[in-house]
Amino acid sequence: MAIKTILHINSSGRYKDSMTRQVSDLLVEHLKGSSTLQDVIKRDVAEGLPFINETWINSNFTAPQERTEEQKMALSFSDELVAELKKSDHIVIASPIYNFSIPAVLKAWIDLIARAGLTFRYTENGPVGLLEDKKATIVMASGGVPIGSEMDMASGYLKFLLGFIGIHDVTIIDASTIDYLGDDEKSDSVKSQIAELIDLNRSDEGREK
Repeated sequence: MAIKTILHINSSGRYKDSMTRQVSDLLVEHLKGSSTLQDVIKRDVAEGLPFINETWINSNFTAPQERTEEQKMALSFSDELVAELKKSDHIVIASPIYNFSIPAVLKAWIDLIARAGLTFRYTENGPVGLLEDKKATIVMASGGVPIGSEMDMASGYLKFLLGFIGIHDVTIIDASTIDYLGDDEKSDSVKSQIAELIDLNRSDEGREK
């Protein structure tokens, strides 16, 4: 059986006390232990990513065979991020909610991977995502915005964006509902809670369909 790959994206500006980092780490361990998902690509965007600018936009909208070396260089980091997505079978995105939405660095990552011809394409019936047969789990936490409420402009956006590029099997985990004890000896309890949330969310999605 072929070994599959997890892409683990962290975006919280906090490290030691970040709920999304702690819970998503345990989620990745759970996924590795319960399937053929063995290889893990770690992408921590918290330290900052380049924002798209005029040079990037012009390079992106130039046909690949016509790009200059300067334009290819402008797109090289974006190409690397897209390659990570394409290689991965399960994407884990850990995101806090900042001011009702996602961190700016995570939006920067989205801008760099949402590329016509690579992750989606235009058709006469509208855009079509190209990253099919993948799964995604979003681990979210907020200090005061209930996940799924009218104030939450983050989870719906991330789910829509993933669907836009072809990833429709998406589970959202509210890290604040997990009784995280911070003790390595009790991590199995947290993993059990994570597994239960994944199963519960998938059951709810099945009933909605």
